[in-house]
Amino acid sequence: MSRAKNQRQHRIVRLLENHAVASQGQLVELLEAEGVVATQATVSRDLEDLGAVKVRLPGGHTAYAIPELPKDQVAPEEHLQRVLGEWVVEVVSSGNLAVIRTPPGSAHVVASAIDRASMEGVLGTVAGDDTVLVIAVEGGGGSLADRLKDFARLS
Repeated sequence: MSRAKNQRQHRIVRLLENHAVASQGQLVELLEAEGVVATQATVSRDLEDLGAVKVRLPGGHTAYAIPELPKDQVAPEEHLQRVLGEWVVEVVSSGNLAVIRTPPGSAHVVASAIDRASMEGVLGTVAGDDTVLVIAVEGGGGSLADRLKDFARLS
């Protein structure tokens, strides 16, 4: 892959993390604002290469998201707060489990953000279409659910 393509795709990932990008045209405009000239066809190929998917946001709008970034890349806490704040609609707990509800098609984005945040007390996540099961250390489901609610601004 060329250096220019790597740099462009890195910028695309950053833009998708920081903006609700609803269309390829909008992404072309955001890239242009950063001094990167790309056609809609190029952006389309880049989104395909990156595995970008459209997810439904609260209110019914859709936006592109990258479901999985490298497992060894730790996401900053601000990223987790933004993702949970945008896509989490409910958090409940039972025993050592926290259950997160999201709009349809968004659970994998939330699970990936939690996985990459390396939260203390989280053993792992399992994502369905609109539900994320977060497994906590023994007896930690309630406190984990409270922390997730805080991040999602549901408290």
